Amino acid sequence: MDKNKDSIMWDLKIIKPKDTIAAGRRHTVGLKYDGTVTAVGDNKYGQCDVSGWHDIVAVAAGNVHMATNTGNAHTIGLKSDGTVVAVGWNKYDQCDVSGWHDIVAVAAGWRRTLGLKSDGTVVTVGRNNEGQCNVRGWRDIVAVAAGDWHTIGLKSDGTMEAVGNNRYGQCNVRSWHDIVAIAASYLHTVGLRSDGTVAAVGLNKDDQCDVSGWRGIVTIATGSNHTIGLKSDGTVTAVGWNEHGQCNVSGWRDIVAVAAGCAHTIGLKSDGTVIAVGDNEYGQCDVSGWCSIQLPDN
Repeated sequence: MDKNKDSIMWDLKIIKPKDTIAAGRRHTVGLKYDGTVTAVGDNKYGQCDVSGWHDIVAVAAGNVHMATNTGNAHTIGLKSDGTVVAVGWNKYDQCDVSGWHDIVAVAAGWRRTLGLKSDGTVVTVGRNNEGQCNVRGWRDIVAVAAGDWHTIGLKSDGTMEAVGNNRYGQCNVRSWHDIVAIAASYLHTVGLRSDGTVAAVGLNKDDQCDVSGWRGIVTIATGSNHTIGLKSDGTVTAVGWNEHGQCNVSGWRDIVAVAAGCAHTIGLKSDGTVIAVGDNEYGQCDVSGWCSIQLPDN
């Protein structure tokens, strides 16, 4: 890509943090300091079979809305050499990533997987019924996010791309600017601005888009119908559906990363331990014994 010095510095700022925790519909994944991976929760499709992975630098977990009764899910691992590994449900070929290379970031949505390449283009495999995989023409992308039926890309100039289902306006992000991080879920999209404020569009039935008053945010995450914001002081804020207590994060402290599954929320502390709240029917919140989870900037 032909970029000036300032644009390159922007890219490095955004791409440097790695996703070292991930939450799916019914499982949770953590990347350890030694490049291995741990996982808990539903393993019906082998989505937690990551014990043999090594040299991993980032993880992602496919999600699915609570209304979908199937436990289909998959887990993605980005290796230090830019290749990608995957386990789990593969009915739509969402785990067919063995030929990928030069990947710098990964994202997993419902029935599909995204890979951001070092040249700013995007590759994808999986379900494309709503056009959510139509990213072939994207350029200058520095981050990607996968909702259930839509895909979001963050460009090096802080603007956005979007494809897929737009029934609730979840793809109406073309007017956004100064965005430094993105998140997408069931039917809403969230963007973090460079000034620490947050924008959101899409379905707002459970107030999951009510983020206009947020300040001092440094990281965002989205569950099916809830939104999580990590503040610069290490505390966490949340809005949206809270039937399972997935938004009960007001007492959290010393957090350096967050992840959100369908109905549970994960927080990584600065000492490498993990805390969780929300739906735990399949043990997806049983992370109290985890330690040595890699911090996102290491």
